[in-house]
Amino acid sequence: MNIFYWLMKHWVIGPLLNTVFRPWVRGLENIPRTGPVIIVCNHLSFVDSVFLPMVIDRQMAFLAKSDYFTGKGIKGWAVRFFMTSSGQLPIDRSGGKASEASLNAGLAILAEGKVLAIYPEGTRSPDGRLYRGRTGVARMVLEAGVPVIPTAVVDTDKVMPLGSKLPKVHRVGVVIGKPLDFSRFSGMESDRFVLRSITDEIIHEMHALGAQEYVDVYASTIRNPARAQASRVG
Repeated sequence: MNIFYWLMKHWVIGPLLNTVFRPWVRGLENIPRTGPVIIVCNHLSFVDSVFLPMVIDRQMAFLAKSDYFTGKGIKGWAVRFFMTSSGQLPIDRSGGKASEASLNAGLAILAEGKVLAIYPEGTRSPDGRLYRGRTGVARMVLEAGVPVIPTAVVDTDKVMPLGSKLPKVHRVGVVIGKPLDFSRFSGMESDRFVLRSITDEIIHEMHALGAQEYVDVYASTIRNPARAQASRVG
């Protein structure tokens, strides 16, 4: 584990979070102690990427949108510092070659035997509900051929709702499910029906862990109604 990451988790941020927010966790035994693994999680709040690494013993890497690394002023510096120190990687979500670069970045992390965390919904939930998953996660799963751990964060949106600037004190939780095996689909990365099936199964398992209502549309459609028609395809 990166020494700076270890110090932040166990001596700086970790103790503060544990004291103030008292996070609870179930299912830690489902996380392999060694070897590459993909953790798939619902996405309620910006602080999901703070609490999830704090309750899981292994160092994790997130694929985070590049905007978090380009902010200006003190706030921009603070966000960039946290993202870098917590092992998060900047990705361009504009599609095309950018999506391919994101895939390769994630595969590189897994090739090193590390833990990669992905939010299959592609963006934060606009209203606390669980939304349809993007099939990019399925392609990553098949390309990597590693175990997939479904996970659900609970009440992180009450700590820092979408659009808020300062956190509120509220207890949060993390529920970790049993590993999923998709080796039966090996070699079928180009089949869009297989990718959709895997993605839907992942979302179903995440839904079973939490208490969210499921909505079979993309979260980005709700946040940007102008893209609704395009988002229904795929």
